[in-house]
Amino acid sequence: MRTSTLKRWTIGLALLALLLAVLGGLIWGGITGWAPSRKDYPVQGLYVSASDGDLAWPTLAAMGADFAYVRASAGGATRDPRFAANIKGARFSGMRFGPVHEFSLCAGEAQQAELFITTVPRDPAMLPPVVSLELDEACKSRPDRAMLLGELNTFLNQIENHSGKPALLRISSEFESAYQISDGLARTVWLLGDFVPPDYAAKRWVMWQSSSFYRINGAPQGVRWNVVRP
Repeated sequence: MRTSTLKRWTIGLALLALLLAVLGGLIWGGITGWAPSRKDYPVQGLYVSASDGDLAWPTLAAMGADFAYVRASAGGATRDPRFAANIKGARFSGMRFGPVHEFSLCAGEAQQAELFITTVPRDPAMLPPVVSLELDEACKSRPDRAMLLGELNTFLNQIENHSGKPALLRISSEFESAYQISDGLARTVWLLGDFVPPDYAAKRWVMWQSSSFYRINGAPQGVRWNVVRP
């Protein structure tokens, strides 16, 4: 009797575990496959780097990616090893494309500007450059707000002279909280917030990263998905 009861319990628990796994997969699939409505945001696209792996650009375009922002450089010494390949892929798939520099608080602005300028070619077809501003826990020695605003102004002037277009600032909520960048620089902003439109900046966003793990055919590992305010 005890053996029979134990067997039934074992089978029941196994079925429950299977059901939970299926439900979990469905829920996770729904979360990772969500994007804002095209009715509300007709123009949508992705932000990619070498860490996103080998992308199938024609498939991404066919799935509705209208543009691609591509990581070009980071800090004062890092060039994204897939920048040229990703730009080429986006171009030949028919997407609009642009470069991103991930700004570091622990590297000089002149060094970072030189890295960006020597990585990103002058190309009138490119979208305006983006400067990504996120706090890095590894960077312990950080400038105060006044110093940072001065450094960013110098950096922005140099990359904008190179590209011929005003830059866009991609700002995390943590960075904005620490430095109030959106209130200190006269640039349009790109904000981050999974599923919920963000409101943490001093001005309205032009772009919104709506998902940091969007699953789409053509990007096996998922990508950061973004929309443009109509």
